[in-house]
Amino acid sequence: MKKNFVVPNIVLIGLVSLFVDMSTEMVYPLIPLYLTSTLGATPAIVGVIEGIAESIASLLKVFSGYIGDVYHNKKNLAFVGYSASVIYKVLLLLSTSWVGVLAARAVDRTGKGIRTAPRDALVVQSSERKKLGGSFGIHKMLDMAGSSIGALFAFVFVATGFGFHNAFLYSIIPAVIGIMIIPAIREDRSKIQAGEKLTLKGFKLDRQLKLYLAVMFIFCLGNSSNTFLLLKAQERGFSVSQVLLLYLIFNVSTSIFAIPSGRLSDKFGRSAILVPGYIIYGLVYFGFATLASKGIIVLLFVAYGVYTAFISGAERAFVAEASPTGFKGTVLGIYGMLQGFGLLLSSIIAGVMWDNINSNAPFWFGGILGIFSAVAVAVILSRNGINRIRVYNRGSSK
Repeated sequence: MKKNFVVPNIVLIGLVSLFVDMSTEMVYPLIPLYLTSTLGATPAIVGVIEGIAESIASLLKVFSGYIGDVYHNKKNLAFVGYSASVIYKVLLLLSTSWVGVLAARAVDRTGKGIRTAPRDALVVQSSERKKLGGSFGIHKMLDMAGSSIGALFAFVFVATGFGFHNAFLYSIIPAVIGIMIIPAIREDRSKIQAGEKLTLKGFKLDRQLKLYLAVMFIFCLGNSSNTFLLLKAQERGFSVSQVLLLYLIFNVSTSIFAIPSGRLSDKFGRSAILVPGYIIYGLVYFGFATLASKGIIVLLFVAYGVYTAFISGAERAFVAEASPTGFKGTVLGIYGMLQGFGLLLSSIIAGVMWDNINSNAPFWFGGILGIFSAVAVAVILSRNGINRIRVYNRGSSK
């Protein structure tokens, strides 16, 4: 891919995410409130809805990643996946029970499952090899900037009594704008791997990558849906509008730290960012389990944004670097699939713990797994392991 349009292409991909995520976040923080306050759902039901929705997305990520790699239609898959965001909002408008919300979320996550791996592969394809962490950081910054704007709209909707259904309706507008940008994105189809097939014999993952993905899956068992953070803040005494402001703070924090953390991972190695990221997560979850001060809760949401920024860019960059040449989208899909299955289980576990033990139990569980993951990742991504990855991936394209 020619260098003169590499950066704009990444920005275009990021702008699509900005507008579609703006649309999504205009309603996402409202969903648990809508379910519990309007439709009478319990936290356990909230967990089941989020878990089922994410599991649908996770199943599709591998297939869409593979199809994008083999048929070189990443942009078309992204278009289809992002278009589901509009259908999702329409179904929310029509929902009258938690079952209807489940159906709407299933459509939304189906779209996410279709678009995520091809989109991430487009980022890899559009990035200089030595700046991959920074490229994912740029995408995440724009993505979370859109989330921040959407969360701000959600706050305004609640603070002004705009109403859930009106919010669902107006959220369609930015989604349509984002979809309209996709045709301008360029997909590099010049490096077709002639005759290369995804088979059990021909498709092999580096041992270090396998270990990392295993640890990441274990970590995800304690990393339940963000809806539980919002419910916890409400339990600590924050009003509905204040909860939405906390969610806005989290998104802004992630957006601010996304590019610096991605670039630091390029400069100092993925481990230098990933290990602190998992530690921050563990401490944040311990904080939610033990601390009740409103000021501290605000700081915890800021720190949670830092964790998200640290992990998102560096982790995707590592997975892409360690993937076999020609199958970046496929492996990124496997990565997303494991995350999704982990979220399914963790959201169910968190909901059951919340209802049957207490509301602190999910956060103790998540905090322990966060610290465990930090130690395990530090061992896996040791200097010798990093060198093995570089040798394994030598000669691959950008």
